[in-house]
This record gives sequence, C-alpha cells and structure tokens, in this order.
Amino acid sequence: MKKVDPPLCLANAFMERELENVDVFEFPEGTRTAADAANAIGCDISDIGKSLVFMTEASRPVLIIMNGADQVDLDKVAALLRLSVRKADATEVREHTGYAIGGVPPFGHAKPVETLIDKRLLAKKTVWLAAGTPKTVFELKTSDLKRVTGIETGVNIAV
Repeated sequence: MKKVDPPLCLANAFMERELENVDVFEFPEGTRTAADAANAIGCDISDIGKSLVFMTEASRPVLIIMNGADQVDLDKVAALLRLSVRKADATEVREHTGYAIGGVPPFGHAKPVETLIDKRLLAKKTVWLAAGTPKTVFELKTSDLKRVTGIETGVNIAV
C-alpha cells in the first residue's frame, strides 16, 4: 500500500466538496471488487462502499453506492425509480462517470449521475470507496458522504 494522488477529476471533486484532507491509497494487488478491496485494506467487506452504475429504460444512469457485503435488488430499485433498470456496461460506465468499472468513486463524475445509497452502508461510521482506478481507495466518514452527496437517508435496496 502506498499513498498516491487521485486522478485530477477526483482531486478537483475533493477540493470542491471541502475534502482536502482525504488520503488516497494504492494497492498493487488491486481493489476492483469489494472482496478485493477488503482483503487489500484488511477490513470487513461491509466497510467497503461499492459504486455500481445502472441504466434505466430511459437511458438515464443511476449510481448505487452499496454495502460491499450486499447485492442490489433490481426489483427494489425499479420500484423506487418507477423505471426498469439494468447493469451498465463498461462503455456506459466510462461515458457517464469518466472512470472504469472497479474504480468509480461516489462523486466527481464526468456527467451528472443520479445517486442512491443503501441504508446499511450509511449505518457505518466510515467506509472505504473507490478512488478513480481499480487499485485505489480512500476512507471517508459517512457523515461526509451524506454531506457531499446530499443524501441524508439511505434506501433499502439490498437483496
């Protein structure tokens, strides 16, 4: 593990959101999946906030920040949005967020992306999140995650 600079887009997002003291760490073994990240960091998988991109039937991207131990219930998401949803492909993820699958941070995206956060993740005190690459992560208080996303209450979207 070594401390690294985040990608410029994410560094700017940190500054815009007054998160100047966030450290980004790179793990050579990779943090592409929640399990990979938990193993690399040495934390419980539920301490990982995985950022997953979905597309609605209206071609609208939706970012779901999920507890690393849980899976998204697409039926619950569809009911919440009142639109059918599917997992975004790699091209769609890159187009809307500016990042590759496995490295999507919770904010600082190329385009505006609607965001939902699972309530189980927000019950944590701090979480680890992707920092722009499939090998980098940062730790953030959930109070800061709520503040910067504007999402105070999570939703029940886990299987």
